[in-house]
Parts: sequence; C-alpha cells; structure tokens
Amino acid sequence: MVMLPRHGEVWRVDLCIVGKVRPAIVLIADDVDAPRPLVIYVPITSQDRGSELEVPLGHPHFLTPESVAHVQAIGALPSVRFERRLGILPPADLLKVKRAMVRACGLGELA
Repeated sequence: MVMLPRHGEVWRVDLCIVGKVRPAIVLIADDVDAPRPLVIYVPITSQDRGSELEVPLGHPHFLTPESVAHVQAIGALPSVRFERRLGILPPADLLKVKRAMVRACGLGELA
C-alpha cells in the first residue's frame, strides 16, 4: 500500500539535488483536487540564520532540536520524491509555519 503525504506531516524528501535528502513539512491541503500530482512543502534545515522566515520547530522526537522550517524555500515536487513519513508536526508549530508563509507572500491583507 502506497502512503501519500498528508497536510502537516513531516517526510524525508529527495529534493532532486545531489545529496539533498532532508525532512520537509507537507503543506498541500488534503482536500485539494489538483490536476497535477505535486506536493507543496517547506524544507527543514538545521541552519538557522535568525530570519523571520525560518521557524523554530520545537523538539518533536523525529527532528533534531535545532531544526527550523525554511519558509523562503517553499517548493512542490511529485509525490514519488517523498520517501518516508517521519511524523506529524505539532499543530502549534504548523501554525507558526503558516503565519510565516502569510508574511513571506504578503497574504495578510487577504484574510
């Protein structure tokens, strides 16, 4: 049985760059009927530069404590690039990531 990435989960993702397999947060909503099999994600990194677009992710057991969501590097890849589910991001951390995305994309005035 093939598992598909679901909103709020953290997966190990092949980013299609040599040697770049890293965790990423799945952001595409589960109920979207998209015409292409792409999954929108935010990569997770350990390089925190202190930017408002790098969101600290607390301490889930499947991530190292210094992990941050790198909102500025949002992307989309085919679901076959999502290798393995690592866990589910706590709702409070997912909300912080979404707020950083609103800020990064200037979507606040749409709310």
